[in-house]
Amino acid sequence: MSGNYEYWIGRRYVRSRSGNAFISLISAISMLGIAIAVAVLIVVLSVVNGFERELKDRLLAMSAHASIENAEGGLSDWRVWAEIAEAQPDVAAAAPYVDGQGLLVLGKQLSGAAFRGINPDLESRVSGVARTLLQGDLDSLVPGGFNIVLGVELADELHASVGDRVTATLAEGVVTPAGIIPMTKRFTVTGIYRVGMYEFDRRLAFINIADAQKLFRLDDKVSGIRLAVTDIFDAPQIVRRAAIEGGGGVLVSDWTRRHINFFRSIQITKSILFVILLMVIAVAAFNIVSTLVMVVKDKQSDIAILRTVGATPADILRVFVTQGTIIGVLGTLMGMIAGILLSLNLEGIVQFMEATFGIKFLAADVYFISDLPSDLRISDVAQICSIALVLALLSTLYPAWRGARTSPAEALRYE
Repeated sequence: MSGNYEYWIGRRYVRSRSGNAFISLISAISMLGIAIAVAVLIVVLSVVNGFERELKDRLLAMSAHASIENAEGGLSDWRVWAEIAEAQPDVAAAAPYVDGQGLLVLGKQLSGAAFRGINPDLESRVSGVARTLLQGDLDSLVPGGFNIVLGVELADELHASVGDRVTATLAEGVVTPAGIIPMTKRFTVTGIYRVGMYEFDRRLAFINIADAQKLFRLDDKVSGIRLAVTDIFDAPQIVRRAAIEGGGGVLVSDWTRRHINFFRSIQITKSILFVILLMVIAVAAFNIVSTLVMVVKDKQSDIAILRTVGATPADILRVFVTQGTIIGVLGTLMGMIAGILLSLNLEGIVQFMEATFGIKFLAADVYFISDLPSDLRISDVAQICSIALVLALLSTLYPAWRGARTSPAEALRYE
């Protein structure tokens, strides 16, 4: 113990027993407070990161990295534009598409829908639609087959399943001597997909691009071409370069422009949550102040005896700094372990609670994502634990300073 007695005493104060059990209790409460605060912040930030990751992945699965469209509607020379785009070194692939609106009817069930005409072979190169299919195959969308792939929510709304025939009705009709007759076409359901975002699962249906051109009477025109790029974060610059290379006169868009509000709101939410929960850690860390103040008050006679046998104020300071540091370190470690374990198993825990109690944490028709994802990042864990340790260390300084200033004569006057 020689030369390190102050650290030994500090450790003893943390785990005092018998008559000093109250000191151990309040030390344990301080540790628990820091542990809970650290764990909650790790879990919350992991959930926010998970939402950001899932939103990006699911949006990009259904919408390409960038697109080129005709400013006046209908891109007639789309093959030329596709060749120009694919000639760019940063463009991995290009695929044409046709977009349109209509009504789907099956028996007495009907629902509005957005139709997207695609070439299945080319579409798989620019998006992840094929990976989202629960039933059927994207290759079933053959030209002239008039087959359709529905989102799972849209299929549920229509009470449709693979093999059923649904009727597509367009707002634009055909003028006849009897008046305007709505344009209709029957499609066979050959697939059902689920991307996990209600916006897509409820309203978007895929058909072959040739069938879409006939349905919307576009002849050989398309709505535009979609691009897959090598660096998604450089998509705005890449699609602009492709448009300039082709002579301009087209509308360009990219995934950051179409969905920028989603990602901005997530970043703002993450920052606000981090600050708010950081205050919770600060409150838990400053509980160490009250704990050590009580310890200093309770150990007045011990401090006086140590001073009379030669202990310096710096030695007394180290005693209480050691005690507070142990509380902070143990609390942070427990919180880190609990937060990591919860974050890594959060989806399973949520599914178990939903199945057990019959509740749904995220309603699909309210939130963009119906699952509760988690994305644990080491950088967040390191930042949270570092701040918690710093706050815990700062919390020890004032009580330790008070203990170091204790006068032996005053403390032993009534002993």
